[in-house]
Amino acid sequence: MQKIFITGASSGIGEALARQYAKAGAQLALVARRGDWLERVARELSTLGPTPAVYVCDVRDSDALRAAAGDFMARYGVPDIVIANAGVSRGTLTEMEDDLLAFQEIFDINVMGMVNTFHPFVEAMKWRGNGTLVGIASVAGFRGIPGGGAYSASKAAAIRYCESLRVELRQSGVAVVTICPGYIRTPMTAVNRFKMPFLIDVDVAAARFVRAIREKRSFTVIPWTMGVAARILRIAPNWLYDRVFQRMPRKPR
Repeated sequence: MQKIFITGASSGIGEALARQYAKAGAQLALVARRGDWLERVARELSTLGPTPAVYVCDVRDSDALRAAAGDFMARYGVPDIVIANAGVSRGTLTEMEDDLLAFQEIFDINVMGMVNTFHPFVEAMKWRGNGTLVGIASVAGFRGIPGGGAYSASKAAAIRYCESLRVELRQSGVAVVTICPGYIRTPMTAVNRFKMPFLIDVDVAAARFVRAIREKRSFTVIPWTMGVAARILRIAPNWLYDRVFQRMPRKPR
């Protein structure tokens, strides 16, 4: 039986991933801030497989995450897969004083939340000689999106952090998988007031995530069509990128 620890599991991609693994009979640990949502997900998943362990905590709280990790490992053993999925997104503008706190929150959750999630498990996985750490980043980390500077920068940092960790753990038997979603139909994207190219349903995306994790792909973009578009944008000259994206609709603040 696989043992899987997932943050941001109360909705969206995290919930969909938990559903995929529950159907396969995995023992899950579900982590999120919203306890009522998390309990709902846990009840639903209990009908598909083993009753999930539930931990209501904020990924910014390293002590709470360390306690959740310790409890799970004491009860079930070292997980086979740890998925750092928790993340937030909102529009931000540097000149707006109210957005300073938003910048801080986005970085703390999207970057330090990932570090806090992986930290309690690395030594245990290294000692065992296997395991997979999965960081959910975003294609938004490929280039800076106007009106979304905090989100783009946080996801770029998450991509580079996972890359560093992957190389650090290369000889240990512990794999690091970085997944960059494009537009996935979730509550996070539901607020967008613009056309989202290559938008796919969350359950379709989750099934592809699971396959990428099983194959231990070091880096993947889902859907692949968005990956092609994002790579083209990454190599586009600045003058062209600036001209096109200055007219792009902004994410709501």
